[in-house]
Amino acid sequence: MTYQKTIDYLFTSAPLFQNVGGDAYKEGLYNTYKLDEHLGHPHQKYKTIHVAGTNGKGSCSHTLAAILQASGLKVGLFTSPHLVDFRERIRVNGKMVDEQYVIDFVEHHRRFFEPLHPSFFELTTAMAFRYFADQEVDVAVVEVGLGGRLDCTNIIMPEVCVITNISFDHVAYLGNTLAKIASEKAGIIKEGVPVVIGEVVDETRPVFEQKAKEMNAPIFFAEEENEVLEYRLNEEEGITYQTINYGLLQGELGGFCQVKNTATILCAVSRLRERGFVLTDEHIRQGFAHVCEMTGLMGRWQTLQENPRVVCDTGHNIGGFEWIVRQLECVSLKINNVQGRLHIVFGMVNDKDISGVLSIMPQEATYYFCQASVKRAMPHEEIAQMASVYGLGGESYPTVQEAYEAALRDAQERDCIYVGGSSFVVADLLTYLQQKEKESVKKI
Repeated sequence: MTYQKTIDYLFTSAPLFQNVGGDAYKEGLYNTYKLDEHLGHPHQKYKTIHVAGTNGKGSCSHTLAAILQASGLKVGLFTSPHLVDFRERIRVNGKMVDEQYVIDFVEHHRRFFEPLHPSFFELTTAMAFRYFADQEVDVAVVEVGLGGRLDCTNIIMPEVCVITNISFDHVAYLGNTLAKIASEKAGIIKEGVPVVIGEVVDETRPVFEQKAKEMNAPIFFAEEENEVLEYRLNEEEGITYQTINYGLLQGELGGFCQVKNTATILCAVSRLRERGFVLTDEHIRQGFAHVCEMTGLMGRWQTLQENPRVVCDTGHNIGGFEWIVRQLECVSLKINNVQGRLHIVFGMVNDKDISGVLSIMPQEATYYFCQASVKRAMPHEEIAQMASVYGLGGESYPTVQEAYEAALRDAQERDCIYVGGSSFVVADLLTYLQQKEKESVKKI
C-alpha cells in the first residue's frame, strides 16, 4: 500500500474518535494489553513521562519534550489529535514518524490486529510505543488520549505523572462532576511515582490526595510552589516569566493559559531532576524559547499572518475558552485604541458544551460560523442560531475555508481574525493554508 492508502485504511478500519465520537470509544485495556504483548512490550525499553488533564496537556507535553531534547536526550513524543498529518502524533526529537514505517507497521501486523477490532487510538498508541523502541529513544513523553484510568496509554510505568487540570469535557465517558472526572484522570497515578498536579479546586484536590495516598505516590501541587513570580506578554509573541529557580524564561507560546502551564512544567522539571535527569537552566530556557521549532507544536494561540493579524487556537471546551475569551478581550481593547475590529471564525463539535462557550464569547465582534470537515461537527446554521440567543451576530458558512476567506475579505489591516472553537476547525484552516502554499510554490 501507499502511505495515503495506509492512512485511509486506518481511518476506515479502526473507528476514529475525532470523526465519529462515542462509537470509537472502547472502554477497557484488553486490546491494549494484547497489542502490547504481540509487539514485545516496547514501552518497557525506555523511560516515560505521562501527561493527563482536561486542558494544557498538549502544551505541557511538547514543552517537556523540548526541554529533554535540549539536554541531549533522544525523545519520543506521542500526542493527539493531529491537525494536518497523522504523523504529527508520533515524533522523535521533533521529527515525525517516517511514512514508510507507518506502511510497514500496518502491513506486518494487520493479520494480528484485525481480529481484535482495535480502535484507531489503540492501534496508534501501539504503533507509537513500538516506534520509540525501534528508534531507541531515551525517554518518551506520552499524552493521555481521553481520561486516564482506562486510556490505552495507561500501561506505562512513568518516571513522573502530570495532571494539568480538571474541567468539564467528555462527560459522557468521564463523569458529570469535577470529582468524577478527576477520579478518572487520577487513574494514571502509579505506585511510588511522583505526581504533579497543575491546578486544583476544592472538589478535585481530595480526589488526587486520596489516590496518591493509596499508591504511595509523592504528590506535588504546582500552584503551591509559586515558581513563577511575575510575567508579561511580549509585544510580538510569547510571554516572559520571572521565576524563582530558573531566572528569566522567554516562553514562545503566547496564550494566557500558558502561565498556568508553565508553573506545571517547572514543577515537573523539578521532579525529573530529583529522578536523575540532568536538566540545566539553559536546557529549560531553550525548551521554552523554541518549543514549536523543536517539537512541531501548532495551534496554540498561533499567529499565522499580520495586517490583519490572524490567530488560531485549538481550545475547545469551557475551561479552555475562559482563557481564550480573556485574551480576545485584551486583543479587542488594543484594537479599539487603533480603530480596528475583531473577527471570529467559529465552529464546534456536537458533544461539547456549545451553549456554555457561546454564553461567554465577546459580543463586540463579527462572527463567521462554520462547520469543520468531521462527522461530529455541529452544522453551521445551528451554531449561528444558537449564537444569536447570546447576541452574537454574523453569517454562517458550510466550510472553514469559506468562513476564513470571508473574514479576510472583510478585515482591514488593523483588525484581528481569530479562528477556533474546535481542534478540527484549526485543522481545516491549517490544511487549507498548507495546500494554498504548495499551489503557490508550484506556480513559481
